[in-house]
Amino acid sequence: MERQEEQILEYLTGAKKVLVGIGGEWRADRNPDITGAYRALAKVLGDKDYFIVTTNTDAAVYKSPLNSERVVAPCGNETWRQCSAACTKDIWEQGEIPDDICPHCGAPLTGNTREAETYIEEGYLPQWQKYTAWLAMTMNRELLVLELGEGFKVPTVIRWPFEKTVYFNRKSHMYRVHQTLSQVTEEIGDRAVPVAENSVEWIKRLENML
Repeated sequence: MERQEEQILEYLTGAKKVLVGIGGEWRADRNPDITGAYRALAKVLGDKDYFIVTTNTDAAVYKSPLNSERVVAPCGNETWRQCSAACTKDIWEQGEIPDDICPHCGAPLTGNTREAETYIEEGYLPQWQKYTAWLAMTMNRELLVLELGEGFKVPTVIRWPFEKTVYFNRKSHMYRVHQTLSQVTEEIGDRAVPVAENSVEWIKRLENML
């Protein structure tokens, strides 16, 4: 195990870019010290050119030392508010509308996440455009992909696209870290390593090796 982590640190040193996926194992309601976990991730990434994709909606990543301009949350952010009736594309910060009632139609506001009856996607799209532009620049460059704690709830956001990225970029290396769902496909098996471990504890241990 220690040799594997030393290999990751070697790839990290040589990587021009680092793509990180953060999934359900990093939900704040599952981790009393999620702040410490994000702090560890920030230390591991250091000054690397990174981008983070998260399927979590708890906004914990935005309260961490990580650069929010390098984070996209396609499933939404529960601290942002939208009209539950989707009468408008407007999105508000938490507390911006004191009574939490839509000023346009009078419907209650709700979290701007994919759990809303009608999800207003405009909230994350500007960051998604930044992400896709960044991702295009990783092609044929040394790329380290860290997929941390992502299951199959929304595989179209992280798991499948990350596999596709690794498949086409022959200079990439991927580590899929998940306690029970770390399997990788044969097509990328020569450059993808499954790590059957809780990804939060794994990243903290990796930090301690720096």
